[in-house]
Amino acid sequence: MTHPLSPRALLIVAVGGAVGALARYGLSRAFPVAPGTFPATTFVINVTGAFALAFLLESLLRRGAPDHWLRLLVGVGVLGAFTTFSTMATEIALVLAGFRVPPVPDEDES
Repeated sequence: MTHPLSPRALLIVAVGGAVGALARYGLSRAFPVAPGTFPATTFVINVTGAFALAFLLESLLRRGAPDHWLRLLVGVGVLGAFTTFSTMATEIALVLAGFRVPPVPDEDES
């Protein structure tokens, strides 16, 4: 098993994080939240990701295999970037304060 902060482990988490962040971005673009409404897309992303993480960790535990790289890649990387609680908390706070949730910018606007 590699040290938790080895360059290999950090690379595995980074690759997984890029995949998870792109998945979240894609879903946010595909299912935008209307201004002043509950951020349903972010909620579904977080709930789905939480169940996926529980399934992954339980599967690895039942297999008894020390798949450290799989836990890092999928659990920490992909699902860590996919499920970001801070995004959900910020969007709900904005809605409750009467502000609209800013939409994901179009590629043409950048």
